[in-house]
Amino acid sequence: MVEIEMGVKEFNQPIVTANRKLVASENGGLHNPSYLVFNGHWSSEPAQDMRKKFSYPSVTGVRRPESEEDIAFMSVLELGQLIKTKQISSEELTGIFLRRLKRYNPVLEGVITYTEELAYKQAKEADDLLAKGVYLGPLHGIPYGLKDIIAVPHYKTTWGSRTFKDQVLNIEAWVYKRLKSAGAVLVAKLVSGSLAYDDIWFGGRTRNPWNIEEYSTGSSAGPAACTSAGMVPFAIGSETAGSITFPAARCGVTALRPTFGTVGRTGVMSISESLDKLGPFCRGAADCTVVLDAIRGQDPDDLSSRNTSLDDPFSVDIAKLTVGYLDDAEMEVSNVMDKKKKKKSARGLRVRFQVQKVKCSCGVKCQVVSVLRSKGVNMVPFELNYTVESVQGILNFTMDVDMLAHFDEWQRSRQDDDYEAQDQWPVELRRGRMIPAVDYVQVQRARGKLIREVKESFKVDAFVGNATDWERVCMGNLVGMPVIVVPTGFKNISNPPSSGTRRRTTITTGIYALPEHDHIALALAMAYQSVTDHHKQRPPIDDLGPNGSYQILQR
Repeated sequence: MVEIEMGVKEFNQPIVTANRKLVASENGGLHNPSYLVFNGHWSSEPAQDMRKKFSYPSVTGVRRPESEEDIAFMSVLELGQLIKTKQISSEELTGIFLRRLKRYNPVLEGVITYTEELAYKQAKEADDLLAKGVYLGPLHGIPYGLKDIIAVPHYKTTWGSRTFKDQVLNIEAWVYKRLKSAGAVLVAKLVSGSLAYDDIWFGGRTRNPWNIEEYSTGSSAGPAACTSAGMVPFAIGSETAGSITFPAARCGVTALRPTFGTVGRTGVMSISESLDKLGPFCRGAADCTVVLDAIRGQDPDDLSSRNTSLDDPFSVDIAKLTVGYLDDAEMEVSNVMDKKKKKKSARGLRVRFQVQKVKCSCGVKCQVVSVLRSKGVNMVPFELNYTVESVQGILNFTMDVDMLAHFDEWQRSRQDDDYEAQDQWPVELRRGRMIPAVDYVQVQRARGKLIREVKESFKVDAFVGNATDWERVCMGNLVGMPVIVVPTGFKNISNPPSSGTRRRTTITTGIYALPEHDHIALALAMAYQSVTDHHKQRPPIDDLGPNGSYQILQR
């Protein structure tokens, strides 16, 4: 024991201290990425040529609505047609969305920074290009928002944290570059929960447009709430473990968590380099497809990104697919906090799910399984089996250690004492210092076993099931599996006021596909949304109070 202690003191500790000074002096994981690269690729086949874009459906006969609100809730493809046919300019469209952002943000608290000067500059450039006969595609001149862990030069990138609220990173994030090259117009940096955790940030807590008494949940709270409220046509969020799926489900928007590695992460704050993913929040699956096409591809500075072999989602013949459905697929699922049994997870308070039959608001059976079956899809009962029991534990180990490595300086200097939500992570990350390196490696080996078993069990082209089941969220993120969150209806809020209210609880489900088969999930979601309109509904954004009487003052 004496020899071991002397060896640690004389050999291990000096090396650890020297390495910490070398690579851990800057927070956020933006520098010196790990070369222990996670590869979620299941196939030995090389990726297909990425130069071919998706074949977007033709959108004809679109006419400009009279009201700004009707314009705000149009799809990206419809707005793109208005711009292409010069029924509206990008500058005018940008003004509409900036006004909506400023009008509703005092209630929803979904915006951190308005990028107004940049937005009008980019909008003018888009209009000038179109005047010269240059059209960049369906995102040409379309406003959007970025989660505020994504760096944009000359604007604050706060990571939602009081510690970093004045931070400016003069880095062009790769995803921002891709959207800029597609002609999109950045109008705002949207709320990220502090250090990409939950919906609490240094300026408040982001709320759900469908029910103002609820919060958005998940760190992509701003992108979800602002897209839901028609404050932006689309937004980019991120997920490490539930931060796309949970806020999308709560706010009732369509959102895609892509296959791990599909979208480059250079210039983005990192929690875990083997788990972090960027994805779009949109009105519908077709818009998610358009945005994904713009942002996918290999980022030369992100070692885990690659050219994924996606087929064109608009060209998938869904009648040739076999799609499984889990036990909770035909049920409508709502999440309820179990106050008596609070359990901490890597993403905050553990959520208990109530599964119940709920009639759709349109009065007909509109569950995803029955609709897809009616569209010719071969729907079969399905179970995803694996023997690994410690899925949440694997996720916790991985996130705790990785996050701590990315914020070593922050935590060692006791700045976590000022963290916005003291009862939640990352204060819990202190336990990460107690995890031996050997145990961390063993956890990653268990993760490899999980991936192999999920791959062997995945005998269908896709499956349908609850998108916010915590076990499934942990498993899907560890495996790198894509899922699209699809709005499927509404139900009354719990304990509504006696005088009535327009507030609703949104109901969603998830469509999961194999890694690098995002096109399958997107195609199935588009098929469902082609005959339903839940994704087109508008939250009672002008009537948000408990009795439906709260009026927005910023008109």
